Amino acid sequence: MSRWTLPPDRIPSAWFNVVPHLPTPPQPPLHPGTREPVVPEDLAPLFPTALIEQEVSAEPWIDVPGEVLDILRLWRPTPLVRATRLEKALGTPARIYFKDESLSPSGSHKTNTAVAQAFYNAREGTTRLTTETGAGQWGTALSFAAAQFDLDLKVYMVRASYGQKPYRRIAIETWGGEVVPSPVDEPDHPGSLGSAISDAVRDCVGRSDTHYALGSVLNHVLLHQTMIGLEAKEQLALAGERLPDVVIAPCGGGSNLGGIAFPFVPDSGVRLLAVEPLSCPTLTQGRYDYDFGDTAGLTPLMPMYTLGHDFVPPSIHAGGLRYHGDSPLVSSLVKDERMEAVAYPQGKVFEAAIQFARTEGKIPAPECGHAIAATVDEALAAKETGEEKVILFNYCGHGFLDLAAYDDYTNGRLDEMG
Repeated sequence: MSRWTLPPDRIPSAWFNVVPHLPTPPQPPLHPGTREPVVPEDLAPLFPTALIEQEVSAEPWIDVPGEVLDILRLWRPTPLVRATRLEKALGTPARIYFKDESLSPSGSHKTNTAVAQAFYNAREGTTRLTTETGAGQWGTALSFAAAQFDLDLKVYMVRASYGQKPYRRIAIETWGGEVVPSPVDEPDHPGSLGSAISDAVRDCVGRSDTHYALGSVLNHVLLHQTMIGLEAKEQLALAGERLPDVVIAPCGGGSNLGGIAFPFVPDSGVRLLAVEPLSCPTLTQGRYDYDFGDTAGLTPLMPMYTLGHDFVPPSIHAGGLRYHGDSPLVSSLVKDERMEAVAYPQGKVFEAAIQFARTEGKIPAPECGHAIAATVDEALAAKETGEEKVILFNYCGHGFLDLAAYDDYTNGRLDEMG
């Protein structure tokens, strides 16, 4: 294993906006009532002004506030690691690199945007936030960030994950957040990210002191994550490596995928690969259409690949990937064939995750295991052709709070589809 780090003063000072680099200009979201394009005033009950401006911005770079950088320096820049032991186990000529986002306080990439969103809300005078969370990574990240800016937080956690992952609930509460299972009015329903978004939005719009924070999907969220790919580019150069042949990340709503992949969109020779669960195959089997971001139809309609806003996926352990839709930016790239997508059953995902743990020593979150499964397949394909392929994937979070999932897999209790 080899790793490359950057000094704290080399943390990116501006976020990379992919919008100017899209093959097709983005389509606007539509108001849920009028079906007319959303204007900034429509979003004001949900988000602070600065985030609304970022959501619609076409500026190529957006400066990161100093107060945000000060907190991000607690763990950024994150290391780029070459997975030499995995390479040897696979017998591949491919060179495999991963960006280790598990080192944030909450253990995942989600903290990058959580800090930014908490800062902008606090600066505007908001004192309380609501949000949803799937497997709990976003809820823990936002709870940490809210504590840094003295914000109250209520987290609506998908009920299936609330039961599967009690330690993420405890982490949220330890940082001062309140967490409840969702949907709040259907105690026998396993829940979905769509229904949890509905709960959080309902809570938000009824209070003047409250804004809503989203952990994925929207443009400003993916913007904040681009530090991942920007650092990776610089670290690959530091390692004396060329640009990767393929950049891989799991995709639920698109935040960690956009974070590592978007800075490579202008590089025409780099393949971009989204990996999703076969039980929730939004990009690979969904339709490209306008759809609500939540189950109840409270959010704007967004142009995206979708399985339908009332779709309830099986209760797979990768709760962060159980979303009916996808980022409009990611969807646009897939539609225009600048990005590819594949889907895996969770058995294959855990097989790859365990191989990674036993070679590289790190236990990945189930979401991250999707990227590892695709990485293994890419490396084995390179073995067949003898190609010295360069593979980069996003190690988006550790699995220490997901060990029940590994217990199910190793003891034969894992349902292949959920």
